[in-house]
Amino acid sequence: MENEFIEKDLDIEDIAALREIKEGDFLILANNLVKDYEIGDFIVRAVDDISLRIKESAFVIIKGPSGAGKTTLLNLIGGLDTPNKGSIFSSGVKISNLQEESLATFRLINTGFIFQNYNLISTLTAEENIMFPMKLAGMNLKEQRERAVTLLSKVGLGERREHLPFQLSAGEQQRVAIARALANDPPTIIADEPTANLDKKTSLFIRDIFNDMKQEGKTIIIATHDDDLIKLASRVISFEDGKIINEQLI
Repeated sequence: MENEFIEKDLDIEDIAALREIKEGDFLILANNLVKDYEIGDFIVRAVDDISLRIKESAFVIIKGPSGAGKTTLLNLIGGLDTPNKGSIFSSGVKISNLQEESLATFRLINTGFIFQNYNLISTLTAEENIMFPMKLAGMNLKEQRERAVTLLSKVGLGERREHLPFQLSAGEQQRVAIARALANDPPTIIADEPTANLDKKTSLFIRDIFNDMKQEGKTIIIATHDDDLIKLASRVISFEDGKIINEQLI
């Protein structure tokens, strides 16, 4: 469903309103997506004519070998990249048509991203990293700080708020990254191999945080090989050579 917001610039208020607009029961619709990359004289097709429907509050796992195109698919769904062909609707917005500024606004409010390598800002404390997206969204300083403290406690890092990333372990950095992803309370969480660099104990702690998000009704899409995360899924998609080769509803 296209709507009046698609052909104009989006602002924060628009995005808040659009959270109530969906395509039927689906929060995300991807239609015939194609993504090619030029590497020297060659063209590599990372995503090959993919169509996907994801319901609100679904917990979706995308698994497949390295180089299958999983990260590219996540980037397209989350609006970090745009397809060469096809369309993507998220929360009622045709994000594949948005200009970069509007797309950045949409990502800020609608989608929380969690990366394998954390991507924290090295010069900001744990608390400041979490506050940063709230600042961009226009939240006042008092509310930013209060929510950052709450989120740090939620991920078990209440005592680490003043630490810089280099003073934190890998697991602690990923927990800060998860808290940052939740900062603006987005309906959708996208994670790319969130436990790949972590030990078993920390991975299980991260799994429990994702389970909490699931209970809160977040729509969660994760690329992972982690069996403990896969056990939380309502749907598992097997991905290979840019194509969906199998799907399983759980």
